[in-house]
Amino acid sequence: MSLDSVRAFFAEHAADITIIETAESSATVALASAAHGVEPAQIAKTLALKVDDTVLLVVTSGTARLDNRKFRDRFGGKARMLDAEQALALTSHPVGGICPFGLPSPLAVYCDESLHAFAEVLPAAGATNTAVRLSPQRLAELTQAQWVDICQ
Repeated sequence: MSLDSVRAFFAEHAADITIIETAESSATVALASAAHGVEPAQIAKTLALKVDDTVLLVVTSGTARLDNRKFRDRFGGKARMLDAEQALALTSHPVGGICPFGLPSPLAVYCDESLHAFAEVLPAAGATNTAVRLSPQRLAELTQAQWVDICQ
């Protein structure tokens, strides 16, 4: 189960981080913002993308939008969103709970510069009603992410 893999990830790599479970769904930026009492931009959304045959995860501010030109310049191709079935198969997380933690196999993770606007961000944690609170820098360190500037 996806939430279990995220729990195991934090138990091994960051036992000080607590997974927050809400009674209501936090599967969208708007729902997560309301559930956690933060502005939508503070939600760290994880996009599961494919460029040619390469799958990657991009974590951005909740209100940021990919800039197609910047993305193409950085990754050499057009971003294509994985469908729900592909995303679940490759991350073990359902849409609305996709995160860069507890993956069944390593995927390249990129954090967009838009996250730097906040001292603390809230990415999902493997289920549609879970999240964690951490600094953008800690997010990047835990996931071995590279920083990129690919949003508008």
